[in-house]
Amino acid sequence: MTNNEILRRIQHALNLKNAQIMKAFGLAEVTVAHDKVANWLKDESDKSCVKMKDQELAVFLNGFINLKRGKKDGEQPKPEVSLTNNMILMKLRIALDMKAEDVLDVLEVVGTSLSKYEIGAYFRKPNNKNYKQCEDQLLCEFLNGVQFTNRPDSEEFTG
Repeated sequence: MTNNEILRRIQHALNLKNAQIMKAFGLAEVTVAHDKVANWLKDESDKSCVKMKDQELAVFLNGFINLKRGKKDGEQPKPEVSLTNNMILMKLRIALDMKAEDVLDVLEVVGTSLSKYEIGAYFRKPNNKNYKQCEDQLLCEFLNGVQFTNRPDSEEFTG
């Protein structure tokens, strides 16, 4: 999945407006223009779509944590230059104030069944022997589960 698709899926799952996305960036101490957000959210087939970099998505996710959980005092975390699906899943879990059991419940909504041990492997450090890489499919299923949990009447995200 591209960063643009991840941002679109987050926006759809949580029914975020472009202004809320801009606010999340602001809470991470980065200003982005409405046009830039709109261009990130366009379909990749659109000529005016702008590819979102890992660091830009990391800034959004850090700001989204601040938006949902409150901004902490002191220096803000530095955005990662390179993001993995595991990092994205972890940041979303933090922003949405979820424990491992909550993540399992969200995945269960879309028919994905994992054990607490299995989900814990996605939240370990990469050098841990029990670390497991989060594939696009699991991240997509998690976002679909979040959508159906937060917006039960919505239709599945298709693009």
